[in-house]
Amino acid sequence: MCGIVGAVSVRNIVPILVQGLARLEYRGYDSCGVAVVADGLQRARSTSRVAELAEQVSASKLEGTTGIAHTRWATHGAPLVHNAHPHFSHGTGLDAASRAGRIALVHNGIIENHDELRAELQGKGYVFQSQTDTEVIAHLIDSRYDGDLFEAVKAALKHLQGAYAIAVFCKDEPHRLIGARAGSPLILGVGQDGLEHFLASDAMALAGVTDQIVYLEEGDVVDVQLGKYWLVDKAHKPVSPAQRPVKTVLAHSGAAELGPYRHYMQKEIFEQPRAIADTLQGVDGIVPELFDGSGSAAGVFKDIDSVLILACGTSYYSGCTAKYWLESIAKIPTQVEVASEYRYRDSVPNARTLVVTITQSGETADTLAALRHAQSVGMTHSLTICNVASSAMVRECELTYITRAGIEIGVASTKAFTAQLAGLFLLTLALAQAKGRLSAAEEARHLKALRHLPTALQAVLALEPQVIAWSEDFAKMENALFLGRGLHYPIALEGALKLKEISYIHAEAYPAGELKHGPLALVTSAMPVVTVAPNDALLEKLKSNMHEVRARGGVLYVLADADSRIESGEGLHVIRMPEHYGELSPLLHVVPLQLLAYHTACARGTDVDKPRNLAKSVTVE
Repeated sequence: MCGIVGAVSVRNIVPILVQGLARLEYRGYDSCGVAVVADGLQRARSTSRVAELAEQVSASKLEGTTGIAHTRWATHGAPLVHNAHPHFSHGTGLDAASRAGRIALVHNGIIENHDELRAELQGKGYVFQSQTDTEVIAHLIDSRYDGDLFEAVKAALKHLQGAYAIAVFCKDEPHRLIGARAGSPLILGVGQDGLEHFLASDAMALAGVTDQIVYLEEGDVVDVQLGKYWLVDKAHKPVSPAQRPVKTVLAHSGAAELGPYRHYMQKEIFEQPRAIADTLQGVDGIVPELFDGSGSAAGVFKDIDSVLILACGTSYYSGCTAKYWLESIAKIPTQVEVASEYRYRDSVPNARTLVVTITQSGETADTLAALRHAQSVGMTHSLTICNVASSAMVRECELTYITRAGIEIGVASTKAFTAQLAGLFLLTLALAQAKGRLSAAEEARHLKALRHLPTALQAVLALEPQVIAWSEDFAKMENALFLGRGLHYPIALEGALKLKEISYIHAEAYPAGELKHGPLALVTSAMPVVTVAPNDALLEKLKSNMHEVRARGGVLYVLADADSRIESGEGLHVIRMPEHYGELSPLLHVVPLQLLAYHTACARGTDVDKPRNLAKSVTVE
């Protein structure tokens, strides 16, 4: 959540800052702003999108060689201009000169003790102009400033409780930029010839500017100046270049181009065949080495006797799907936990558990915290299914499987979800093999099905015109139910989540057998009921649940396999899937649900890629 870009250079860096914000806007878009050193501190802020900020910057001719910029997802304080970043300190003197701000700061994260710090600083005469926790940091640094910004920041950080990534400069040291991180990601970008250096919350912000990246570790503080930079760790001890090496990171800006598509979400839905093909690239057989990271998967897989999956949101639903695979194919007891809940309840640790985290960004704060909690109680075997190879999650897990979905801009996840499912299915097969529960014939059958997935997905995407017809009905509704059974219940949950995220239609999902235990009371002709109906062992049971809906006047929208013998009729709308896909059916059935949410949102005129109140990368708790 939120995006940071900062720079020290010999050239005007405002265009770079604004361009970087545009690439990070998917991380937060309640407000945005940019600040530079130019005859003191100068800034422009907006509660509109980055495009409006760019116009404001151009009109005011804002320029500078040192600056910071931010796009915000609101936590403390409403999305109003005075709460927008960057924030300035405001001195305590009586005359105007001493009251003028000298510290400029942007911040991702949440400061948990901001109330106590605010009261302390107000007691010293500091005046607050926002409701944010961030302004507290600016005043705190100012209160410790005595001519050396690096020392002032280090002194201030000792008093902060919570999570932060910050970029800060001072008007009295115009070619110096300080960054620090604890619980939120921050990177250093090394410019050409050492004439400029950058800070950002994501390498994508610096695409086309530099591909030389240093990943800051937890607790690092970095001092960035013209021609040089240096770091200290969380103990404020110097860090050598060997400890934080410069890495070449190709964060292609072209990934953020829409091309022929109307929205990024639509583009990403249609990229799923390629995303799955890329994720499975090089998988010629099921071997533990597919999951090697800093440790050896072969030994871990033989040692573990259960699996604990930790995830949030869409990733949690991919984990719920994997539970069915892991228990039915690998015969391994599996528990799936919402990461934000797991760390706050008493649980029974088992040292022989494989802790699996699932995250698109690899920086999800709740999931990282849950992983660390599991490790702290003795569950040291860990594996992540992640889309970002350089993320904190990958660095902190023993084993890894990197999906190759590519950059996902739309807030509502699509291709990252199906890529996660592909990775989790491979994990299931690898664990089954390690436990002696996967024959050579079964391995060959599953690999053949995996290789055919991109082609099968293309056939499902061809159903888009039929889904658009459904969306015209859904756009008029305010509520919807989604039903699934067994392996497809998590897919119903994901379909409901997609619809509510971007169309703002209230949607709930249930195991179809639960209808008569309460939800059936909601069914009327104004409550469409979406049913995921593959031709599997539960189909006949599911048909009985559908009859219960029809008997109460409900209208059904059914995703059925070709041979399921479910026919369209009054109050019963059927889209036939191209083929039944067995254990991998969830990857196909979720695609029409993604398209349904997308086209319903388009029909209702919502902001598909940037739904209200949401952001892409949830880096705060």
